[in-house]
Amino acid sequence: MTSSGIGRWLAECAGTGLLVGIGTGTIVAAGRGGGIPPWLMALAWFAAVLVPILLFVGVSGAHLNPAVTLALAVSGRVAWREAIPYWTAQFAGAFAASFAVERSLGTGSHLGATLPAHGLVAPAFVAEAGFTAVLVASVFVLADSGVGRWRWRLLLPPAAVGLSTFVIGPWTGSSLNPARTLAPAVLSGTYSDLWLYLVAVPLAAIVVAVGWKPRAVDIEDQGVSPAVERESEAGELTD
Repeated sequence: MTSSGIGRWLAECAGTGLLVGIGTGTIVAAGRGGGIPPWLMALAWFAAVLVPILLFVGVSGAHLNPAVTLALAVSGRVAWREAIPYWTAQFAGAFAASFAVERSLGTGSHLGATLPAHGLVAPAFVAEAGFTAVLVASVFVLADSGVGRWRWRLLLPPAAVGLSTFVIGPWTGSSLNPARTLAPAVLSGTYSDLWLYLVAVPLAAIVVAVGWKPRAVDIEDQGVSPAVERESEAGELTD
């Protein structure tokens, strides 16, 4: 791995760790304090996604989610060679964050693990898939339009996650992210219906990726996919 590759790996690891740490840490802290209103939990997850995007979008593209990386690779927006290092970084960051939450806040609320309420597996599957599609679509808007560090479009993925948390969080936990689900589940030993999130989320990401092919990325605007940027620059040099 090159030095630039290591930098992207570290950015994805730190960014995913921030996302999981802020989001699941809020769940555990809220559980200890008797709960918080759904709108406040949604705001916490909005911040959990927005903060690492602002910090790392210019370094790694701030995927922060194995399903997002999968969708970007399937659609051709990033090279497949980027995917495995990104996935490794994302899961490493998620597990590190869940461990930090456990050490600092305890093991309450299953460390923020996602569980379908009342055993409603089928509705939870549909809900997770549907909002994952919304999240991936929001990322594709960034990838195809270019992001820029302070563009309003950077709010789209956090808004998708915040809305999902508000709408389906009370009965699915609102995952949309395999790393966010797997890390607290493993560390807390919460495996009930885990398959639901590990199937519905990637499946929805693939469906959107197959149906939504990329347009040209605005290279001067630091798009969400460094691989596409590098490949486009190489093409310009050969023209």
